[in-house]
Amino acid sequence: MKLVLSFFAILSGLWSMAQTNSYTISFGNAVHHEASINATFPDLEGDTISFRMSRTSPGRYALHEFAKNVYGFKAFDSKGNALSVHRPNPYEWQVTGHDGSIQVQYTLFANRGDGTYSQIDETHAHLNIPATFMYAPSLSERNIEVTFDVREDLNWKVATQLPLVSGTTYSAPNLYYFMDSPTEISDFMLRSFEVDGKTIQLALHHNGTEAEADTYFEKVKKVVLAEKDVFGELPKFDHGTYTFLACYIPNASGDGMEHRNSTIVTSTRSLANGGMERNIGTVSHEFFHAWNVERIRPKSLEPFDFEAADMSGALWFAEGFTSYYTNLILCRAGLISPKEYVEGITGTFNYVWNSPARQFFNPIEMSYQAPFVDAATSVDPVNRDNTFISYYSYGSVLGLALDLSLRENGLTLDDFMKFVWQQYGKPEVPYTLENLHDALNAFAGEKFGDDFFNTYIYASGMPDYVSLLNSVGVNLQQPKTEPYFGAYTSMNPDNSGYKILRNPIMGSPAYLAGLDNGDVILNINGTSFSEDQDFLDYLKQFNIGDSLKVSFSRYGVPKTASLILRPSPDYSIHLMEDKEQTPSTPMLQQRKSWLKQE
Repeated sequence: MKLVLSFFAILSGLWSMAQTNSYTISFGNAVHHEASINATFPDLEGDTISFRMSRTSPGRYALHEFAKNVYGFKAFDSKGNALSVHRPNPYEWQVTGHDGSIQVQYTLFANRGDGTYSQIDETHAHLNIPATFMYAPSLSERNIEVTFDVREDLNWKVATQLPLVSGTTYSAPNLYYFMDSPTEISDFMLRSFEVDGKTIQLALHHNGTEAEADTYFEKVKKVVLAEKDVFGELPKFDHGTYTFLACYIPNASGDGMEHRNSTIVTSTRSLANGGMERNIGTVSHEFFHAWNVERIRPKSLEPFDFEAADMSGALWFAEGFTSYYTNLILCRAGLISPKEYVEGITGTFNYVWNSPARQFFNPIEMSYQAPFVDAATSVDPVNRDNTFISYYSYGSVLGLALDLSLRENGLTLDDFMKFVWQQYGKPEVPYTLENLHDALNAFAGEKFGDDFFNTYIYASGMPDYVSLLNSVGVNLQQPKTEPYFGAYTSMNPDNSGYKILRNPIMGSPAYLAGLDNGDVILNINGTSFSEDQDFLDYLKQFNIGDSLKVSFSRYGVPKTASLILRPSPDYSIHLMEDKEQTPSTPMLQQRKSWLKQE
């Protein structure tokens, strides 16, 4: 019996080896942003095999039509005979008449280096797999091998979460892991350190020095350790290694994108020109996703669909709470000061709580908008200035409120994140919104959990931030001293007037006066503008509450409108001691615990 089982085990292993789809990608024409891709799909059944380019990418929620950058597609059987190709839709190639094996070849154009697309030039081959490699949906459970034909003349090396087979050939156990494995091929600098038997490494492609790489990596290490402290442990990385794929080069596009055992972080900022301080925030955000999103994963994103947009109502937690921790971690790691952290909350706070969008959507419904906003493209005007709040920002300020509320009850958001990690992340059980609600009830009590979800998640209530921030010695005020117009403007190049560049905010003076996007304000009360004068400075000469006559042009036609200038609704957030107030000892103790300051 054992011999029979062993025989079948051997056959199974051989069959698994035979059923490996293999790719080779080369970059001979990198100067013109092209890659040549060849792929072989053996041991096929059925007369017709469908090949596709993905329409989505792990970590993104909107559609991205990667097929548009593919051309020169050809298909052959194992003997090199050309096969018939049918195009049933823009993303699919149906190949018929094979002899049990199909070889395909095509050219890819790629020139956007970020967390979604691919970029090929003589500085690097920056590959997001869905944007690069065609796949066969019916063969998605097969092993995959990919050989990167690197440009040795450019001293290129390969960095990826894919396990190495040999040379520059790497493997993936199935299509999903392959799609989730971005790859950076360049003359990068590599740094690594060990934590609890796991390797954390930085593959840094930049135009700077080795010394800059060393300094920056010290910051990366501090972030990693501070985030590990939140959850109490690192995730179990599949091959024992987590890799930051960092491209800080002029031809990149600023972005960050999480993956299971790696992340892409890109920026045009060099480490020498602001990147040392500013790029580290993306590192903080994306590494937190190694827990929250990659393993503490919404059930609504499982399985990830490569043919349609992926919608989830949990992004206020998955992305938003991650955003809350982004700068908090930098503060805890000593990379920004408490003052910088606290005052840095202000912009996001004002964006969320002064938006009229809360009357239309709660945080769950804002999360549903992701397919329309997550690097999505459209040509028709939209009204998102008035109807949308980013789930990153909305979730971030709710994370702040939940953390400070829990601390008033002797609990912390850190411990709640640990609780969710143990319940759903570590065993990798995808959660629903109901699961999250139940988890908060179990952690903090049913009344606390129900109040939070019913008031702030299922509805759009605003927490009592004055009291919450006061508990940690932080002052929240609404000064109401600055004039408020309610529309974003910019001076025309010829200094003829201020053009309104976005939809006025609902309920604002500009909105109520009937002004609209595209209008050009010529003067107010007959008072002309000074050259290069800021519009807010111009408004300060008028009194809040006064009725003003606005002369403007719409489509070239002169018009007038009456406008009552109101005070700005914006809040200010400061440490109490910076406003000549003295925080109490309990306040300072709470702040110390919150920010983990020595």
